[in-house]
Amino acid sequence: MRLDEKVVIVTGGAMGIGRAIANDFHDEQAFVVVADQAGAEDAAAELSRSNRPALGITCDVSQKEDTEAMARAVLDEFGRIDVLVNNAGIYSSLEPKPFEELEIEEWRSLFDVNVIGAFLACKAVAPAMKSQGGGRIINISSGTPFKGVPFMLHYVASKGAINAMTKALAKELGGAGILVNGVAPGFTLSDGVRANPVQLEKLQEISLQARVLARDQVPDDIVGAVTFLASEDAAFMTGQTLVVDGGAYFH
Repeated sequence: MRLDEKVVIVTGGAMGIGRAIANDFHDEQAFVVVADQAGAEDAAAELSRSNRPALGITCDVSQKEDTEAMARAVLDEFGRIDVLVNNAGIYSSLEPKPFEELEIEEWRSLFDVNVIGAFLACKAVAPAMKSQGGGRIINISSGTPFKGVPFMLHYVASKGAINAMTKALAKELGGAGILVNGVAPGFTLSDGVRANPVQLEKLQEISLQARVLARDQVPDDIVGAVTFLASEDAAFMTGQTLVVDGGAYFH
């Protein structure tokens, strides 16, 4: 098992893409920490039904106190932090619309979670990773900033910021043995997206037509790239963002 006894945190891990990542890490024999605003304990309890314990932590990544408490709880439980997956983000609740109709409050709430949340989570786990001689940070981005997708300007800008942060953090943390990479999914039929009829109507078919692999993308399509970046198979990679979208964008 590639992640045997590694301690991994998945933010936004209670459902959707995060839940699929948490499940795959658990199958790879990692000690999984599910951090989410709701449902984290239930998700961890389900994982813990096997012989390998998991930890659920209620956490709002946009709040510094929550991310610091998350890191402390993981260290208290497992003694180390090997991998952080910054998956928590606002997307599935959004409705595409012209940028002139976006309000500044929408920008701020989205950036608080998608960008500041990732920053705070990185800041919370970095001291432990440095003290133990290394670690992995994997940022879940999006294919949208590579393609310049219209009508979701605040979301596209937030994921463009994540791509830039991935490169800058890789240089800043590389000397401490901390590798920072990203995964950029295409339009994915997560639970939240399936519950948003506007997104399905406006984005599902056009995304399907843009792909070389002409089928819907689901959360399980993303987990292989994330697990690869968390494993020793990617021990000489940092500052990279892998696009996983069925061939809609070649990067």
